[in-house]
Amino acid sequence: MDENTKEMIRKYALQNAVKYKGKANPGAVIGKVLAENSELREIAQEIGKEAAKIVAEVNKLGIRKQESQLQKFAPELLEKKEPGEKDIFGFLGIREGQKVVTAFPPEPSKYPHIGHAKAIIMNYELAKRHNGDFILRFEDTNPELAEEEFYKIHMDNYSWLGIKPDKVDYASDHMGELYQYAEKMINENHAYSCMCRQETIKENRASGTECEHRYHQPDKNMQLWQQMTKSKAGKIVLRLKGHMQSQNTVLRDPVIFRVIDEPHPRQKKKYKVWPTYDFENAVMDGIEGVTHRLRSKEFELRNELQRLIQTMAGFKETQIYEFARFNLEGVESSGRIIREKVQKKQLIGWDDPSLTTLVALRRRGFLPEAIKEFVLSTGLTKTEAILTWDDFIVHNRRLLDSKCNRYFFVENPKEIKIENAPEQISELKLHPDYSERGTRKFKTKDKFYVAEKDLKEFRDGKLIRLMDCINFKKAKGKFGKFVFDSKEYENYKKHGDKIIHWLPVQKDLAKIEVLMPDKRIAKGLAEPMVKNLKVQDIVQFARFGFCKLDKKEKNKLVFWYTHG
Repeated sequence: MDENTKEMIRKYALQNAVKYKGKANPGAVIGKVLAENSELREIAQEIGKEAAKIVAEVNKLGIRKQESQLQKFAPELLEKKEPGEKDIFGFLGIREGQKVVTAFPPEPSKYPHIGHAKAIIMNYELAKRHNGDFILRFEDTNPELAEEEFYKIHMDNYSWLGIKPDKVDYASDHMGELYQYAEKMINENHAYSCMCRQETIKENRASGTECEHRYHQPDKNMQLWQQMTKSKAGKIVLRLKGHMQSQNTVLRDPVIFRVIDEPHPRQKKKYKVWPTYDFENAVMDGIEGVTHRLRSKEFELRNELQRLIQTMAGFKETQIYEFARFNLEGVESSGRIIREKVQKKQLIGWDDPSLTTLVALRRRGFLPEAIKEFVLSTGLTKTEAILTWDDFIVHNRRLLDSKCNRYFFVENPKEIKIENAPEQISELKLHPDYSERGTRKFKTKDKFYVAEKDLKEFRDGKLIRLMDCINFKKAKGKFGKFVFDSKEYENYKKHGDKIIHWLPVQKDLAKIEVLMPDKRIAKGLAEPMVKNLKVQDIVQFARFGFCKLDKKEKNKLVFWYTHG
């Protein structure tokens, strides 16, 4: 290998180390090298060995020496930082020692998805970076939506992400306090009881017309408020005195309490008068002393109303910043639509492999560290973005690449016989960069299984290599006849056409099924060692992709495809 290639490996090893806290990843470095010079793929095995060696040297240097050497050899690869930029939260202007309390308030009505992950991780990171407190608060004041199972589901999902709240709270446990603040607003003439029909309220808000009940005295409003506990849904509501002519229609005397005569998963039948989202959210932030909150832009119009409620209630305003939601291309995120599709059997469940619910990502084999890296990389911009699976996968692949052992899985296996192939023991590493993990051995002769799609691509006279085993050719003009050529990789490097994975024809191979993201099931055979895997283990099937063992059945192993 020439010195130029070694220098290329070194510069990308330094870049990767600087980017990831002093620890370069050999797989990522190899990918960069081959992307810059595709001709080097012919000596990919040598590149891999040299990269492992150089990465080991670079990782011993320490971050300062790595940055210094990268500045010297390839300054163009250093990430450019804006002057004075400290971190993604710098724009909030939080002073050293300033009290920081953040919160994430999910509604226990559906499974959390990657959008929830972004919001909770952002708020959690903000608190931890400033030695503050993070509160996980269940906004469960709508008994029509809150379901008991989802409390546990959210807790389990966020724990898996590595979130450790300083406090777990439930808005429904604070109903007494929420009533007190409602009565404070009635007494101070900031809220009134309204007996208009729902349609009339909607029409008046649309036109900016004030309701006749707006001018009731506080004692009359208090009397009607107290009657709400005995009235039917829709007869009386409590409304905030907002601004009926405001361009922001959210401010036009919104309803802040209404009757919902349904049992609650935690409070049962104890209450029937429940606050709306805006009142509960704003007042709970005040009660808990939340200083900062980061949330997606869909709530932006509600910000002004919630600040008004906090002012009327006598709280210091929570500093709120809205960021743009990101959408993963082609992925459904609406809880209502997902629920309908699950009921119609169009999805196998909330963990369907096509979804970005956390249960689906977890089951497929995405790592919590990768999700955190990904959502932090999307930043706090207000510009909407459509991201692809590839944008997300790159973070997970980088982490899995060093963790996962390699095995052979042959999809739709077809048996071939290679004439004159020698009987031998082929030994392959479990991981190309970590020889200490051990090897697996195959006893081979002249019969092999190859993937059907590879077999279809064999061309007369072209040299094919069975990975780390032998080279052979398809005989010209003779369908299905294959002839041994040589053992040495050097022969393939000079004249080869294709390297493929394979399996020896033997009885103890494992039967495999892999559920793909489009719900197609890939079937085939894998090497015997995969039988020793445990459920939840993630492996890389060579030339196929990363897969997670989902379950073991009597005569087969069932995997879920993670990604390529």
